[in-house]
Amino acid sequence: MEETFFTVQELAQYLKIKPITIYKHASKGRLPGFKIGASWRFKKSSIDRWIEEQERGADKNIPH
Repeated sequence: MEETFFTVQELAQYLKIKPITIYKHASKGRLPGFKIGASWRFKKSSIDRWIEEQERGADKNIPH
């Protein structure tokens, strides 16, 4: 199975946030991604796993 990669613009659409936010978080290591030259790329499977981790972390902060 072939892996899918996002550009900053594609990831911004996928996450429904502004591209500048993607750049900020990626450059600080808060989003799983890598650079090819000056361009960021994001593996869809890594982003989906990151989303799940964020959800689990958010669940810990919800009072039961």
